[in-house]
Amino acid sequence: MQAEDMEVPIINNLNDNGDRQRPKGKDVFKDQQKESESSMESPNLEFEYGDSDMLTAELSELYSYTEEPEFALNRDYFEEDFRSHARGRRWTELTVDEQRTYVMRLLDALEVTDRDKRLKVARAILYLAQGVFDECDTEVDVLHWSRHNIFLLYDMGIFTALLELLSMEIDNSQACSSAVRKPAISLADSTELRVLLSIMYLMVETVRVQTEDDRPEWRAARETFKNELGSPLYNGEPFALLLFTMVTKFCSMNAPHFPMKKVLLLLWKTVLFTLGGFEELQQMKVGARERLSLPPLPEDSIKVVRAMRAASPPASAMELIEQQQQQKRGRRSRRPLVKQDSLDTYNERDPFKNDDARDEEDDPEDTDSGIEGEVDPLDRDVIIQPPPPPPPLRPPTERVNFPKGLPWAPKVREKDIEHFLETSRNKFIGFTLGNDTETLVGLPRPIHESVKTLKQHKYVSVSEIQIKREEDLLQCPLSLGEEEVEETPAEILYVGMLPSLSQYVIALLKLLLAAAPTSKAKTDSINILADVLPEEMPITVLQSMKLGIDVNRHKEIIVKAISALLLLLLKHLKLNHIYQFEIVSQHLVFANCIPLILKFFNQNIMSYISAKNSICVLDFPHCVVHEMPELTAESLEAGDNNQFCWRNLFSCINLLRILNKLTKWKHSRTMMLVVFKSAPILKRALKVKQAMMQLYVLKLLKIQTKYLGRQWRKSNMKTMSAIYQKVRHRLNDDWAYGNDIDARPWDFQAEECALRESIEKFNSRRYDKNKNGDFAPVDNCLQSVLGQRVELPEDFHYSYEMWLEREVFSQPIQWEGLLQNP
Repeated sequence: MQAEDMEVPIINNLNDNGDRQRPKGKDVFKDQQKESESSMESPNLEFEYGDSDMLTAELSELYSYTEEPEFALNRDYFEEDFRSHARGRRWTELTVDEQRTYVMRLLDALEVTDRDKRLKVARAILYLAQGVFDECDTEVDVLHWSRHNIFLLYDMGIFTALLELLSMEIDNSQACSSAVRKPAISLADSTELRVLLSIMYLMVETVRVQTEDDRPEWRAARETFKNELGSPLYNGEPFALLLFTMVTKFCSMNAPHFPMKKVLLLLWKTVLFTLGGFEELQQMKVGARERLSLPPLPEDSIKVVRAMRAASPPASAMELIEQQQQQKRGRRSRRPLVKQDSLDTYNERDPFKNDDARDEEDDPEDTDSGIEGEVDPLDRDVIIQPPPPPPPLRPPTERVNFPKGLPWAPKVREKDIEHFLETSRNKFIGFTLGNDTETLVGLPRPIHESVKTLKQHKYVSVSEIQIKREEDLLQCPLSLGEEEVEETPAEILYVGMLPSLSQYVIALLKLLLAAAPTSKAKTDSINILADVLPEEMPITVLQSMKLGIDVNRHKEIIVKAISALLLLLLKHLKLNHIYQFEIVSQHLVFANCIPLILKFFNQNIMSYISAKNSICVLDFPHCVVHEMPELTAESLEAGDNNQFCWRNLFSCINLLRILNKLTKWKHSRTMMLVVFKSAPILKRALKVKQAMMQLYVLKLLKIQTKYLGRQWRKSNMKTMSAIYQKVRHRLNDDWAYGNDIDARPWDFQAEECALRESIEKFNSRRYDKNKNGDFAPVDNCLQSVLGQRVELPEDFHYSYEMWLEREVFSQPIQWEGLLQNP
């Protein structure tokens, strides 16, 4: 994947400081006004981040709106077959034993050779998995029967049968070759695959989600299914690898009819189910630290982030001009911004009312001044107003308690303490003691106190222990012996992915690029719309609008699945072994993942997050229970009433977290952020008032602040203030001043090559079949060597005489050479 293919976002209209240059002339005022309005109007988003959205939303995103007629088709095929079996009774009226008998009959019918009959049976099974909606009155009933039926289908072994059919469809060369030759691919080309993948997705997602009223046998079934999916039971490899193979086959243009959205959703949910979500990952991290006798984590990061409140976006120039004009007109002054409450508790109130404008004067220690908490000295004449009269007393019930102190405990690495002592010894004594962090002889008292404070906040990560262990194993392979590798689901998946890892990563990034809203359609780009375009293209304006919404929704769901999948892989592999994480990270970086994510954010991110690319009345299960109202252009334009689009905000946070993972502690990759002028792109993303998204944007700004120059820091003091308040502190990290910008050359290749060398040593030591060849014992006994059975090909005895003639008799042997000294 070359850099030019990824359309690297080198923004043309940015100046040397990384700030966006304004267009000249009359457009300046309009642009500032637009920016001011968008930043003033952006509300707090009540978004709760999690492993996935609500179950109904996750189920509805499986289906495109163009697949809507197929719901009735599934029902018809089921009822046609079921009528002859049940003799007038409904599915919901049968006993469990009778339902089992009927499912067994469907299972037998799946094995017929006739392709059309198999498809009809598969549609009947899909109707059962969808919750026999024709016999239900409400959406709750549909979900109840869907859950009941799916556990029944799993218990009867339907998943294994579907897996065999899916493998047949993947290897169906006739379907692949006909799809390659077709000029336009539509829904009809992937019918069998879509039905099979839909059933499997419904099974994985429904079994994965736990509910309080689950029966004990269902809980046992969940654990069994989870172990089966994560183990190499399916053709000697985990189920996720089969889906990864489908992704690479699709991206290599060998199977353009594969329904990629369904494949990616199923792959994401399979990895989420087998490896575990973010809360399970946190528990695994705690367990890993206990096993390594490390101190517990200073805090639960998930809880800290959930407790955070969003800060106000930085004020634009237009807002400052408006305030100045209000001053001149002699209006009543607004409350000063010096103490602005970033938690926006009082945003809804009229800022000009005397009793509400100065609430926070009660206790200045309780305020949490967000991005606008500090004022640039250059702006003081604009912003600072005369002190207002004291506010009236407020009843204690209306008092708002803000959290005191910083949200994160500071951390210090061992190498930070070593670096601090090395600098101090050079300054006060004139020589250093290497990695010795205990000897403080000759150093002044304040240095002793500093070292004590640093050691109090020292944090040793699991990764550091793993790297040290790896170095020891490479240095002393004989004395330390064989490493015992625990067969975790992450380990099994990594071993399976390793041979084709780069292909999987490049394929996922190609799909992410094709689905990104900032991507322009290219003739050579892959077609990801094969499973959304109908056979007959729309004729009316209404049909075109509906298809347009469907296509945009389809792309958003693909971005959501890929971003969540990549983040899960990175986080689980990092905990399993740091070098497994590093190799995936390096493949991502080499495939231009960093500029791709920056290109994704180089858009109006507020518009993307508030996009309304959904039609509620067509979402499953609403569309199969309720009467379908008549759709009009106005109703489609209005969209839903949600404040934001959950999946788009989820995708943005995931992509920011991936970017953080790739660049953390990597000098060369941090410099890539600077070179690609990411600062203005990231600053615009701060307009989204959601605490978690702001946190990861601020982290990315923090690591590059020292390289952006004094002028950038001077004009972005509010952003600097927000970084100080919301991002974890490293006690001797000089991020805010840039005084210690060492003269390290930015040698991207050298850093990445050194890392690659460590990764390859790790992989060859742990996974190479011929490892320790130099230390393997040699058999010197002639009889035992000649007595070993050698596996020879079946046809070898036919050509044995020719082989003797060619390899033995015709080869001259220099016997005297044995007598000569070597």
